[in-house]
Amino acid sequence: MSDLWLPGAERLDIGDHAPPDGGPAKAIAHITWDRNASKAKPQDLVPFANLRSYFSGGGRGMAPHILWSPFTGQFTQFVPANGRSKSVVDQPGGTRTNRAGSVVIQVEALFFPWCRTPDGKVYESLEDTPCKGWDELHAWVKSWGVPDVWPMGKPNGFVGHRDEHTWETKAGWYAHAQVPENDHTDPGTWPAFPAAPKPPAAKQYEPFPGAAWFTMGRTSPIVGRMHDRLVAVGCNRYQSSANKDVIGSGDKASYEAFQRKLGFTGSAATWPPGPTSWNALKVPKGA
Repeated sequence: MSDLWLPGAERLDIGDHAPPDGGPAKAIAHITWDRNASKAKPQDLVPFANLRSYFSGGGRGMAPHILWSPFTGQFTQFVPANGRSKSVVDQPGGTRTNRAGSVVIQVEALFFPWCRTPDGKVYESLEDTPCKGWDELHAWVKSWGVPDVWPMGKPNGFVGHRDEHTWETKAGWYAHAQVPENDHTDPGTWPAFPAAPKPPAAKQYEPFPGAAWFTMGRTSPIVGRMHDRLVAVGCNRYQSSANKDVIGSGDKASYEAFQRKLGFTGSAATWPPGPTSWNALKVPKGA
């Protein structure tokens, strides 16, 4: 079961845990936008503690699930994931904006355009920030069934675009600017979903070279890698010549011991190797 509370976040439970209605799992992206600044007149970023106090005090009626600082990776959570928060307007009748999903997880990023941090840096968009903690936040939201899609398009500027049918029927991430019955145009931008880790490359093994290849005195790096595999599977009690890349009588005896270990008997266990035992030995391919 997924964690009701984001691991590592400060838990500041404001109560009022009414459940969502069910349906496609959603997350809503917000920015706090607590000051109006411009390129010509940037303004200082509001301290995280101020928003934390607001959402747990006088602004508890519009608190999100998560308050996130993309500058420090700090999180405070006010409502468990399986409860609804009230960060978007829900007008009488129509769709239930705060509840239209199995979860509707709302995230407020501490940000406004052209904010200035204490080190003097100015940020035009949320994507320009360090986005610290985003990977952890994303993974937690995803664990609640919210897929890595923006059904109405990834935010790209402060433009509102709303479609009630899409909202009610499609799972994924939504900008505040895309939620029906609302008029806000945030967040402007949002960090990209972390890339899924690539699966490890499949190991490549030497194909069976044919029984005729296994002649005494054959010199090849494949022989050396065969020898290493016979050592790894515990069938190396017979030693070959000092040069392990040369097939010798020790390799023959070791390989026959390996075939007997696989359950072969009689002539089926004797040299030369066959394709079944060779594939089971898994001799790695050279570079």
